[in-house]
Amino acid sequence: MTLQWPLGLLAILLVPLGLWLSRRIEERRRERIAALGLLGRPAMPPGTGRPSTLLGRLASVLVVAAFVLLAFGLARPQATVSLPRIEGTLVLTFDVSASMLADDVAPSRMDAAKAAAKAIVGAQPAGVVIGVAAFSDGGLSIQAPTADQTPVLAAIDRLVPSRGTSIGQGINAALAAIDQAERDTPASYYSNRSAPPTPLPTAVPPGSHDEAAIVLISDGENNERPDPIAVAQAAADRGIRIVAVGVGTAEGTTLDFDGFRVQTALDDTMLRQVSGLTAGTYQPAAELDVAAIYRDLATHLVARETTVELTGLVAALGLVLLLAGVGLTLARQGRLP
Repeated sequence: MTLQWPLGLLAILLVPLGLWLSRRIEERRRERIAALGLLGRPAMPPGTGRPSTLLGRLASVLVVAAFVLLAFGLARPQATVSLPRIEGTLVLTFDVSASMLADDVAPSRMDAAKAAAKAIVGAQPAGVVIGVAAFSDGGLSIQAPTADQTPVLAAIDRLVPSRGTSIGQGINAALAAIDQAERDTPASYYSNRSAPPTPLPTAVPPGSHDEAAIVLISDGENNERPDPIAVAQAAADRGIRIVAVGVGTAEGTTLDFDGFRVQTALDDTMLRQVSGLTAGTYQPAAELDVAAIYRDLATHLVARETTVELTGLVAALGLVLLLAGVGLTLARQGRLP
């Protein structure tokens, strides 16, 4: 358990001060009664005083415990618990190579890719988490899969084209993001030993791991290692589909980049090969069918460590104890403590 505002614990110091004030008030009340000559009442029948005393002490204990809990609640206690969730995972994998600056689709391939991705995010169904990966001559996961659309859209807006193209690196980054998203949160432990090697997974039929999918948004031009077909085969062996979204035109255009003029065009043949190997589909960005992307995405049960604030629970328990203590006092004395 952790405390979001530890200084709130100082409020517990007010409890003994309250006890002292309560005792002083009770003493002054008795003094006033004595001054009025009202303490000469007949003694209670034998055997009736002890239960009353016990109830009085119990009421006092309940009230004190209630105030301690309420003061503890001010520190906003939190606990980390493992909760089951139903999730499907989708990773948007962006080509951010220099060729995405081309304007054969208006206003540019990069803008068209972002528009397609935002349409996919906008149609996100309940129970699906979305992550973002990007690749040029290397691949990088820039947003872990999440159900919150705000950081996903922010990650998409930050993308800018640069350098060469390695579709294989992009697929590898997406696979790593899927692994992280689907892994149950492990129990915390400390060890200075290296993690044991992970065995190679047994190949499964393409598309059989339908709880996760990769949306590859690219113009399909590849000029860096590793071989995208080999990496796509690795994804297929894990049963993960790749839905390829082609950005650009077959005619292409000439791109001015760093003083060079480069001819660039959509290579939909490469994108169709990559998606076909994994039992996925290919769509041009201009004809994007968002519903089809989610149609074959299933969900599965995972356990996630979640931080839960306990302030409400602690305050509710404190209120229950306070009402119980006040109720006992009213029943015994006919007045508040």
